[in-house]
Amino acid sequence: MGSFFSNLSSTTAEDMDIKDDLSQQLLGQTFEDGDKDQAELAVYKQLAKGYAAVENAIAVLSDLKTAKSYVYYGSWSASLALPDQSKFSEIDSIWEEAIFACIHPDDLLNKHLMELQFFGLSRELAVGRQQDFCGINLLRMRSLEGAYLPVKHRIFYISSPANGSLRFALCLYNIADRDYRDGEHKHFILNTITGEQLALNKEKLRAMLSIREREILHDIKKGHTSKEIAARLSISVNTVNRHRQNILEKLNVKNSAAACVVGERLGIC
Repeated sequence: MGSFFSNLSSTTAEDMDIKDDLSQQLLGQTFEDGDKDQAELAVYKQLAKGYAAVENAIAVLSDLKTAKSYVYYGSWSASLALPDQSKFSEIDSIWEEAIFACIHPDDLLNKHLMELQFFGLSRELAVGRQQDFCGINLLRMRSLEGAYLPVKHRIFYISSPANGSLRFALCLYNIADRDYRDGEHKHFILNTITGEQLALNKEKLRAMLSIREREILHDIKKGHTSKEIAARLSISVNTVNRHRQNILEKLNVKNSAAACVVGERLGIC
């Protein structure tokens, strides 16, 4: 049992680092000031409320500009091991931690990896096309009885027409139907126009780093200093430090320890 819980703790730490990366990217966007903000927010809050009512789902609307979330609980949520629920709650975060606490740690980590890939894809799309895609995860969530239930999670990014920044994230949690339980992919991006599925692609995420950057990250994970890495590779310390900075920027992490965590999960080091 000790080994099992140690693995859970390690997974949770990795997920926290990846979630920090996502926070930096989502909240670090440039948003335009506008007098239509409240009207726009009201529209999408009503949409989230409608999804919760019609689908008996949990709907979470996150405003990435103000770092607030609005959570609507449909009838199905009563079967989950969640704290006391009203029909609606407002939280000062873009992360629905009470809901995350019910998700199996391995699934939560892969969920956030998929969202990291989905965010990157969304930023590459033309303004207005972001809504043509959604991220889908098959999760295990803990019930009131302590068993894990199969749950389908969907995330949509909604862009601001002013400058294309991703202003809102809408997450929906439903009991999973058989098609999703038996599907080939558990974490993927769906083109809602064509039906094309893009599976979680760790190879694409790994390709963000050059061969030399991966080599240096591997040495960093081993505990080598910049001076030691420079001597081994026959390059200058300044070159090593430049590569280190590039690694942090490409993985969107704050320090080398976080880079090693994300790199290990992606199979880079």
